[in-house]
Amino acid sequence: MIAQLDSLYLLIRPWKLWSRLVSYGLFEGRPLTTRGQWINPLVFAHFAVEKYLPQMRLVEKPVFILGTGRSGTTILGMVLSMHSEVGFLNEPKALWHAIHPQEDLIGSYSRGAARYRLGVGDAVPERVQDARRLFSAYLVATFSRRVVDKYPELIFRVPFVKAIFPDAKFLFLVRNGWDTCHSIKGWSKRLGDQVGGEIHDWWGVNRRKWNLLVEQLVPEHPDLALHAESMRNWTDQTDMAAVEWIVTMREGMSLMAEHPDNIMRVVYEDLCDGAQENLNGILDFLELRRDEKFMHYATETLKQTVNCLPFELHPLIVHAFNDTMRRLGYE
Repeated sequence: MIAQLDSLYLLIRPWKLWSRLVSYGLFEGRPLTTRGQWINPLVFAHFAVEKYLPQMRLVEKPVFILGTGRSGTTILGMVLSMHSEVGFLNEPKALWHAIHPQEDLIGSYSRGAARYRLGVGDAVPERVQDARRLFSAYLVATFSRRVVDKYPELIFRVPFVKAIFPDAKFLFLVRNGWDTCHSIKGWSKRLGDQVGGEIHDWWGVNRRKWNLLVEQLVPEHPDLALHAESMRNWTDQTDMAAVEWIVTMREGMSLMAEHPDNIMRVVYEDLCDGAQENLNGILDFLELRRDEKFMHYATETLKQTVNCLPFELHPLIVHAFNDTMRRLGYE
């Protein structure tokens, strides 16, 4: 599906087609595991122009969906995009790369140095100005009042984002670890490819994202840091996904404690099993009005979940995985 559009989406609010196509074609970019990468030079040329134009609209209370990939972040973003006031950016990594050149963990746009964490010190005036101008241009181009940006890895860059947009709001999406890891493995098997002697999959170019995770995030967790050297050579997709899930969920829980007024925890299973009640709570948190067509699309799209069975994990991470599941409220 182009731009994640489906027939129900177009039936309920056909004018939203413009917003999604503009997002897809001009602002999100095409990562290395997708087709249509020929458009990326045009996208970056467009960004270069927008950086020199005056900010045309104030970017108020932008919303950022955080978490681990394959945990329902895309479907939550698409549901929110149905709201009449919202424009939705689905992992606009090209846009963020135009803001900060070391943000590319995958290697879609750069093979140079990359960092998981970006902080307040990275939000120099020029980058703040670029970000505000680009997001402002997006709002104008899509005729939107609010922007929802789904980029899970921004969970490690919240101080950077808040320095740019002090009134930003964050949705921390939580999903059962077994289901998330199973989904990551399936994604990499389905979409992974070998191109010109390079492996392109969930972990980027030749395990680039995995290597950065082991080097930069694993040492922050004493129970995982002990095994960092061993992890460098891991190849099992579920074990690798479990490490990513552990460090991401722990980061989210820390952020919840640090910024309780700006971050809302959303449990994927609860969202699917009780869409209307949970979405009303999300709308209230985001300060968005109730929207009948939005709710209709949400209740038709979000379906009850079926959990996958637990599987064998590497013994070095079993305790950390189970402890994180327990802290999140999963049995």
